[in-house]
Amino acid sequence: MWHITKDNAQRALQQAASLPFIKLMEHGTMSIEYYAPVLIDKQTPHRQDELYIIAKGSGTFYRGGERIPFGENDVLFVPAGMEHRFEGFTVDFATWVIFYGADGGES
Repeated sequence: MWHITKDNAQRALQQAASLPFIKLMEHGTMSIEYYAPVLIDKQTPHRQDELYIIAKGSGTFYRGGERIPFGENDVLFVPAGMEHRFEGFTVDFATWVIFYGADGGES
């Protein structure tokens, strides 16, 4: 697959019912997920660098001791291993997640 629409991602996530995310594409070290946590973001630090592209909703993003507001179409970067989470997000919140690079992140 090389083309994913937001509607297709939302349908795939609904079919996965028990998870707040679904992996939709992989190539080499890169993978793309669609993530829509309910009420609380329970994620832990990841082994790869990652980008979030906010698909819908808004809230606050915690990253390595800082908090910033975010909204639709914002892009957020998190280096591998850094603590991060979405907080106080709207009920319609969803984001694209792009993981890439070697374990431990790129230098």
